[in-house]
Amino acid sequence: MTATALDPTTALVLIDLQKGIAGLPGTPHPSADVIARGARLAAEFRARELPVVLVNVTGGAPGRTESAARGATPPADWAELVPELDRQPTDIIVTKQQWGAFHGTNLDLELRRRGVTQIVLAGIATSIGVESTARAAHEHGYHVTIATDAVTDLDEAAHRNSLEKIFPRLGETDTTEAIVKLLV
Repeated sequence: MTATALDPTTALVLIDLQKGIAGLPGTPHPSADVIARGARLAAEFRARELPVVLVNVTGGAPGRTESAARGATPPADWAELVPELDRQPTDIIVTKQQWGAFHGTNLDLELRRRGVTQIVLAGIATSIGVESTARAAHEHGYHVTIATDAVTDLDEAAHRNSLEKIFPRLGETDTTEAIVKLLV
């Protein structure tokens, strides 16, 4: 559980820190703490003129599932990014329709245009949006680092599985504080 280095062209990717998701109870970290750590990472990346990507989700993939609540209309502000992120004009905004931030979006193109070789991931939910994005980032050839205290889930066992079993195979993990110290 130690991040060894951050490339000079590292981007921060914050997953689904939006009103409709951030209001859900997170475990093991409260959503408010994840948002605060995500905002801190965003401020640190912006101060170093490194890309910040803010991802939100506005729908779902069309396939049938056993757990999907189809037909429910979310509140009008459900997909709005939380104000604590202090969205800036230089931020890259990615809106997705599925769990991961790469499929069906321009995320890879936006990162490659900027010469990005590594991403730091944070957000909600660890085992869904964060893990799906980490898997795709790894498959696209990016170095991946996950901020372990800036991710949370609705299911603690799923969160733990992602941190202990999946993320070590996709990249490195560490705390927000340790990642900030690695920023050049």
